[in-house]
Amino acid sequence: MTKIMINNVLRDMTSEEETELTTSRAEQATKREAEATVKTAQDATKTSGNTKLVGLGLTQAEATALTGYTPE
Repeated sequence: MTKIMINNVLRDMTSEEETELTTSRAEQATKREAEATVKTAQDATKTSGNTKLVGLGLTQAEATALTGYTPE
């Protein structure tokens, strides 16, 4: 059993508490993965847009001035 400390008293978790902890951890992992996916998509969109602007004849400085995106 998993241990929990409440008010400086260490005890075993109840089965309900363990289920809640497991569920909470799974939800947080799912949320982190979704946030990482969104960030990756946003980064790809920024890079693609920048490439298209430069391809249209803008200098990198002009593209950065328009969008705020600076390639690394």
